[in-house]
Amino acid sequence: MAGCDCEIEIKDKSERKVLYILLFINALMFAVELVFGWLAQSSGLIADSLDNLADAMVYGLALYAVGKSVAHKARSAYLNGGLQLILGTCALIDVGRRSIVGSDPEPVMMIAVSLAALAANVVCLAILTKHREGGVHMRATWICSRNDVIANLGVIIAGALVAFTASRLPDLIIGCIISIVVTRGGFQILDEAKKASPK
Repeated sequence: MAGCDCEIEIKDKSERKVLYILLFINALMFAVELVFGWLAQSSGLIADSLDNLADAMVYGLALYAVGKSVAHKARSAYLNGGLQLILGTCALIDVGRRSIVGSDPEPVMMIAVSLAALAANVVCLAILTKHREGGVHMRATWICSRNDVIANLGVIIAGALVAFTASRLPDLIIGCIISIVVTRGGFQILDEAKKASPK
């Protein structure tokens, strides 16, 4: 029994360490992408920054859930899913606003910042690999990091298309797609939480 408790304690300590690293990386990338997204007038970068903010919140709530009961972990996942839905909606509102008032996205800045964000999120995904089959709180973090990589690739492609076509449309489209990906991730997390909730 003591050996079992020791193994659980080691696992909890490992999860906390991973989550602190992921929380730091995503909070940093949220700030970087938000600033440069605003400067570059890019809906894609702003949507991606809000995705990173959602992830930072997910990791913070997952930290709270480490070592707690299954019910606590499920509640944490429910809250995570709800936050994803809210931030996905906010990103969609920004896309709508820019489509009405206009924007002039800067493709070089979009691509450069997204490449940095992609590198950061690939690191996050690699760190999370051995924890992806853990509790619902850790599965939620895997879903978020996977979505981040997809979003980063999307912004890079959008930046290249903006440069090639001299149109803001690719940026607005990718901003809309990222909003949908974040929202879909929220629903996936809510579904995981429902499955994990004590009957």
